[in-house]
Amino acid sequence: MLEKLQVIQQRYDEVSDLIIQPDIIADQKKYIQLNKEYKDLSLLIEKIDAYKLLLARLEEAEMMLKEEKDEEMLAMAKMEFEEAKTAIPEMEETIKMMLIPKDPEDAKNVVIEIRAGTGGDEASIFAGDLYRMYTKYCQTQNWSVSLMDTSEGTAGGFKEIIFEVSGTDVYGTMKYESGVHRVQRVPQTETQGRVHTSAATVMVLPEAEEFDVEIDMNDVRIDYFCSSGPGGQSVNTTYSAVRLTHEPTGIVAQCQDQKSQHKNKDKALKVLRSRLYEMELSKKLESDAAKRNSLVSSGDRSAKIRTYNYPQGRVTDHRIGLTLYDLPNIVNGDIQKLIDELQLYQNTQILKEAGEVL
Repeated sequence: MLEKLQVIQQRYDEVSDLIIQPDIIADQKKYIQLNKEYKDLSLLIEKIDAYKLLLARLEEAEMMLKEEKDEEMLAMAKMEFEEAKTAIPEMEETIKMMLIPKDPEDAKNVVIEIRAGTGGDEASIFAGDLYRMYTKYCQTQNWSVSLMDTSEGTAGGFKEIIFEVSGTDVYGTMKYESGVHRVQRVPQTETQGRVHTSAATVMVLPEAEEFDVEIDMNDVRIDYFCSSGPGGQSVNTTYSAVRLTHEPTGIVAQCQDQKSQHKNKDKALKVLRSRLYEMELSKKLESDAAKRNSLVSSGDRSAKIRTYNYPQGRVTDHRIGLTLYDLPNIVNGDIQKLIDELQLYQNTQILKEAGEVL
């Protein structure tokens, strides 16, 4: 394992030298990529240094056990030996996980789209609950959330809501949320107390940079219209809302959240770019899913991934068969334990394919 780690040390030294070169700093795209690699390698080097320290402690304790005659020193050496021996395998597992090649998409910001599915008004209310759950989770991660477009439900919640999330490794964390989310509960309008099942679809799109997707604006039809609220009520009388239609693919993106037409156009263009990028990415994801038991496949948007059962207070993720009886906290934004389990499962699959044994 030390030989593999030596290669990482060499790459770290190489990148450390590259990011201070004037020609690299001048190439913004290259500089951003190398800076990201430098940060990732720095975290790994910290663990490698700690691992080497543990190996040195183990070796030193072994020497003391062979040569030391003093009972007190022998007892200390034995304790040091046992501690290091226990810690080394754990550190090796941590490093193995960190050595899994990162998906270059993982560092991207995201555009999240939530749409009410089957269930009428209750589905719209549930879409609103999911939006609230995600915004609360984003707060715990110190990520910023920016609303892009909404279509409100008649009884509350949203028929559709689109928002952007910016921060560190957002896509790598949120990509497991794509799919159909089901809710089982008694709707407020239900007089018989019967449990209904409703659904909402969540799509998590990695936000495309301009150099990821080049859009020929000659292929885009731009329509301007007045922003509207629930029931078609006019919010303003200026044509500030923007709808973009990419004519070669038929993909539509719109934004009416901002008062400025220019800002709405920029946001709509961001959504359009991400949707076009996601079209290409979904082909890759489907290919990956065919090779392995992948949890992320935006090609299969009809997959029911999670059920929120209110009468039993449980949340079940169907992809890994995980059930947690902690529904109130989860819908209040505490979804980290679900994400951790999904990431662990996915990483374990990748390590098995690489011939590693956990």
